[in-house]
Amino acid sequence: MGVELGDDGVWPAVDHEELEWRSSDTSFIPASRRVRSASSGPYRAAVLPPIASVAQVPLPHEIATEAVDAAAEIARFDAELGGEIAPFAAILLRTEAAASSKIEHLTASVRSIALAEIGDRSRRNASSIVANTHAMTAAVELADHLDEASILAMHRALMEEEHPEWAGRWRTEQVWIGGSDYSPHLAVFVPPHHGRVSGAICDLVAFMSRNDIPPLVQATVAHAQFESIHPFPDGNGRVGRALVHAMLRSKGLTRNITVPVSAGLLTDTDAYFAALDAYHEGDPAPIVLSFSEAAFAAIDNGRKLVRDLHDVRRRWDEVIVARRGSTPRALAELLVRQPVVDSPFIQRELKVSAQNVNLAIRRLVGAGVLNEIGSAERNRKWEARDVLVALDAFAARAGRRSR
Repeated sequence: MGVELGDDGVWPAVDHEELEWRSSDTSFIPASRRVRSASSGPYRAAVLPPIASVAQVPLPHEIATEAVDAAAEIARFDAELGGEIAPFAAILLRTEAAASSKIEHLTASVRSIALAEIGDRSRRNASSIVANTHAMTAAVELADHLDEASILAMHRALMEEEHPEWAGRWRTEQVWIGGSDYSPHLAVFVPPHHGRVSGAICDLVAFMSRNDIPPLVQATVAHAQFESIHPFPDGNGRVGRALVHAMLRSKGLTRNITVPVSAGLLTDTDAYFAALDAYHEGDPAPIVLSFSEAAFAAIDNGRKLVRDLHDVRRRWDEVIVARRGSTPRALAELLVRQPVVDSPFIQRELKVSAQNVNLAIRRLVGAGVLNEIGSAERNRKWEARDVLVALDAFAARAGRRSR
């Protein structure tokens, strides 16, 4: 099924081409760095081999088995929550977006992210993480038809507020990773020249449409190839990980939730980045292993989060004095997926009047479920601390070791 060793037992490695670099303006480069940054002269850019028609993904037997087992665990976790999708689908989607953003050094507190979800744009990183949630949502919604247009739509959902000038467009300039800010000469990796992006994406889409490769292996390799193409000026890592979830949904591995795989990757980001380097050298095994291990870690962490949230709901049931189906009960359910709220948000979500919302808020404050935050009378907000504590614990378990 496309995962044993191929005829020659290798995966095609990245090749390179020499290109001429000409900086249009070097006056902004400090004189002390102009020579060192090599503001002009030849540089080497990656040339990616096509993968759509490569017969096999060469994996050692134990790693291929690990990937199959991880895929089965993903499907099992998805099925466990299938009967009670809301609110866990929203919570897991947001935790995945936050973890994926954290890999890119975009961090924000759980409270800040929740505030950004209801319109507070005062914290830039939190707003970026909310945008990543939108990209994840777009990825899942587009899973039934993954092509060039759907990838552009994911990027547009991620970047349209921050960079509308190139959101949802392939890059038109050379980019590079690491090294100098002024030229690609000292870079750790130089993705393909922008003239090669469209063809490389077309080949990737053809690879993603194959049905002879186990889903998690295929999604992982597609992610690694996408990151190697680096088709956008920014947001490649986040869109590339969103693409993984789109493929897992497309291949039927998930149906109800987004498994927070990025939270698993956070436990060892060194291994993740080193695995991408190995992929460039023609070895897909480390990146497949990295994602397989991340899936197991993420599911274990996700199960703990779900248990914590179940415990929160049980405690609330004991202290909320209101009939089933009432506004206070509906608000309590809403708080599990959105732990920071204001009155306009609750009115929109529950479709009830401001008067009923205020009565429900007072009931939950009296029960110790909600606490008021801030002091502005015209912009009052409340938080469910029990939920925030559970989400903070999830993030702490994920941890992070930076490269």
